[in-house]
Amino acid sequence: MKNESPVTTIIRLLRRYLRVINEDGSLANIYVSEEWCDRELLKDFFGQVTVGLERAEEQKLSFDGKTRLKNFILKLNVWVADKPEQGMTRKMREKIVSEINRVVREYGKRPNIVDYNFVGVGCPSNSHRAYQAVSESELSPANSKWVEFTNSEYERIWYSDDNRLKISASSSNNYSLVLFCFKLDAEPDVIEELKFRFEGFGLSPLGNGAEIKVWNFSEQAWQNAQQGNASEDEFITLQVASNVTDFVDSEGYVYLLAKTLNPSDGVSEASLNVDFVDVSFKVNGISYCDIVSFRDMDEVRLKPFVWRTEFTVKALLFEKVNFSEG
Repeated sequence: MKNESPVTTIIRLLRRYLRVINEDGSLANIYVSEEWCDRELLKDFFGQVTVGLERAEEQKLSFDGKTRLKNFILKLNVWVADKPEQGMTRKMREKIVSEINRVVREYGKRPNIVDYNFVGVGCPSNSHRAYQAVSESELSPANSKWVEFTNSEYERIWYSDDNRLKISASSSNNYSLVLFCFKLDAEPDVIEELKFRFEGFGLSPLGNGAEIKVWNFSEQAWQNAQQGNASEDEFITLQVASNVTDFVDSEGYVYLLAKTLNPSDGVSEASLNVDFVDVSFKVNGISYCDIVSFRDMDEVRLKPFVWRTEFTVKALLFEKVNFSEG
């Protein structure tokens, strides 16, 4: 398995967790990318954050040289064009700087692990999606029977708050099914682990409980089943730690199936009650990062002024190297 670039890992970390609030309480649109500043982008965004590699150092941690440490030094820059009438000022730069400090402090011990959920997702969605169906059998992700959630249904799975979504099957031998589709922001060949969590429960006259499975694109089948048998909210966890590329398509999508453990008997319904669902994935790459220093480097020779702050960030990657024989 190849290593992910530390630049890519840090960019994803900031895109996922950076939250800058405007004076009116709305979320400021901040563009995070590789180097360098794009003044055209600053016309439409409140600010830009760029990440680039300054240098990398490598040292042996074992006598045979197979255990090694890579120490990366990255430059992270904040750019904000001075446009007071649009709320783009030095104060906006300060907000972004403060948020970068928060994100790195909070997630620096696990920058290569990212969590995704459905918070804020609505219909139609260009990233994560959720569908429901009632069927006597488990449907493939491509089956036409799936119906996407409505906006109000999406809202019921935003948080772990007991505001559950209920899907019911009343015909004999029919199960209640939900399909969750997550878009992972990583190349499949650098993902070393997937972990799904489903919060909810299933009720049926034939026995309570819920079951989750993940779709294997290589085998074209639902696999790695995990079950719960509670009649109230519980977390059911499913983990994929080998042959991960079989479970991620070329565009980065993964699919999770949740269903009632038992069907309806035709008299009483089988219902799946969904409270919350998320997925985390771990990439093969840096496992630690921290801020070394930061300084203001404003560019005032041109108009509009650009309020700029440069961070120096260190990141560590531990790896095992296999040398070829001969």
